[in-house]
Amino acid sequence: MNMQKILFPEVGRCTEETLYFHFRESDANSKDAKETDVKEWNRTQELRNRERMECFFSEKRIVLHKGAKLWFDTYFNGFSIEKWTKYTVLENLSLEVTVSGRCRVVLLTREKIHEDTITTVISENIVEAHEPQKFVFPYAGGNKKGMYTFSLEALSEDCVFYGGEYTSDIPAEKVREVKIGIGICTFRREPFIEKNLRILNEAVLQNPQSPMYGHLEVFVADNGQTLDIDRLATDKIHINPNRNLGGAGGFTRDLIEILQNNDKLHITHALLMDDDIVIEPEALVKTYTILSLLKEQYADAFIGGAMLRLDKQYMQVEAGASWNGGYLNSLKRDLDLRVCDFCLYNEMEEYTEFNAWWYCCFPMNVVREDNLPLPIFIRGDDLEYGLRNMKHLILMNGICVWHEPFENKYSSFLEYYITRNQLIDNSFHCPWFGAKHLNRAIWTHCRQEIMFYRYKNIDLYLRGISDFFKGPEWLMAQDGEALHKEIMAAGYKGQDLDALNMPFHYTVYKEYSDLPDTTRARIKRLLTLNGLFLPARGESIVAMAAPRSVQFYRKKRVMHYDVTSKKAFITERKFGTSMKYMFKTLGFMFTVPFRMKKAQQAYRTEGLKLRTMEFWKGFLGI
Repeated sequence: MNMQKILFPEVGRCTEETLYFHFRESDANSKDAKETDVKEWNRTQELRNRERMECFFSEKRIVLHKGAKLWFDTYFNGFSIEKWTKYTVLENLSLEVTVSGRCRVVLLTREKIHEDTITTVISENIVEAHEPQKFVFPYAGGNKKGMYTFSLEALSEDCVFYGGEYTSDIPAEKVREVKIGIGICTFRREPFIEKNLRILNEAVLQNPQSPMYGHLEVFVADNGQTLDIDRLATDKIHINPNRNLGGAGGFTRDLIEILQNNDKLHITHALLMDDDIVIEPEALVKTYTILSLLKEQYADAFIGGAMLRLDKQYMQVEAGASWNGGYLNSLKRDLDLRVCDFCLYNEMEEYTEFNAWWYCCFPMNVVREDNLPLPIFIRGDDLEYGLRNMKHLILMNGICVWHEPFENKYSSFLEYYITRNQLIDNSFHCPWFGAKHLNRAIWTHCRQEIMFYRYKNIDLYLRGISDFFKGPEWLMAQDGEALHKEIMAAGYKGQDLDALNMPFHYTVYKEYSDLPDTTRARIKRLLTLNGLFLPARGESIVAMAAPRSVQFYRKKRVMHYDVTSKKAFITERKFGTSMKYMFKTLGFMFTVPFRMKKAQQAYRTEGLKLRTMEFWKGFLGI
């Protein structure tokens, strides 16, 4: 049985070679991994300049000249043996490679222990073939820890590697019957959705050679109602025009469609996936294979996909997360996956509470008419459903999507949703989060927004809390689309630079991005409310999504710039307005202890109606 295919970089998905293979012996023995990566990258370039290897990605082959060595202890091509052994019925593993020429194939295991990487040679084999030939090598005697991997060394000129796979002999009676239903929510993102549907068609839905052929259905909730259904829909791709009720409304519509048609479709698992991502089809195949081989005690496991950056495809943003009452902990954050040491760190399991819905797969027996997601539009639906239903989360190297980083997607209106939904989620899952915790959060957040002169954000933030206090009956009575339009109109919006009455200079933006800070300066800002009690002077330009208070110190006007959209908005310091919002915040905080417990209790009781089929059919207008 094919367990995992050896992958090559591919144009349109990922061309970062070192996520697939590399040309150095080790990058994990230095304490400074970034410095090591730079040095080893230079070594890689040196090897390639000597023309010892030629990579033909479109042809899926690599030519190695005599003496060249290729390593596969990478994010996509290492084999996570420890996790496979823990969660599945896998008992043995072999490597199949197709090569020509004379070469040395070395089977290895790599494991991270503290700061060290332990490498063990399992076997060394010399093979020779005058034309492409398949060779099989068992990982006999391996310790089943960390990562299984291999290396190739050319012992003759023009040794060619054509690919391979990890395989196992698994009895048919141990293989589960699995069928996955992908659920996608989209809103006017035709280029992304059409590209991903094309990839799914080519790789799985219309590919009889795929292990998943006949085991995949795709459901798309079209919240914008703009997709060309006649052109895109097939017997395996189901597109349903939907009201624009955010990610929660779209994903729930997908789950309802699967649930109501499952007598004929026989879908065992739902896989919720964002629309604005780039997918690797083999991640789907790996997910399917894991589900097919799960041990009985893990039959209810969720499988999560990591988020990698779309602009820096080697950089991991998150692989699982814990909630902590709103103090979100994104696990394995900012790992450079070109470095084997970080891939091995990924193999280490940590406490998780949910996986975001950019890629999250769970069994359909979780999806019941009384156990649907909450109607909270965006931000918090995935974590609440995970907190409610997830017992085990399987994360594995190679199961991922590429997504635009969140710091490049700032939206002022999210102040409302993040705050309101955090309180709703905590009502169900964090009863310890009370008025004291909320007031501390209110003071910290609103004081910061005053320092940033973003007064509209304070209104949105406090409105989110006020609407939470109104309870679930108020939420059930809302027209979600109308409310969203109102919330969006209340926030800041980026404008074209030539529409602003302040000149943009990239050098100024860079200067303030790198602005240093000191303890003495922080104390001075604290005592003067970031210079509000001192005369204003000058202007600055800051990143829209990640401003710092030092960038606003004593500034009269500030441009908030988004480097991806090339748009910005301006905020201006107003002493009277700042004092008004300071007192407004303090006054609001006074009311919190009198309203908090009542709202929390209402969500724990009446709020249960929000996750029922009866409610959702009316809410969606089905």
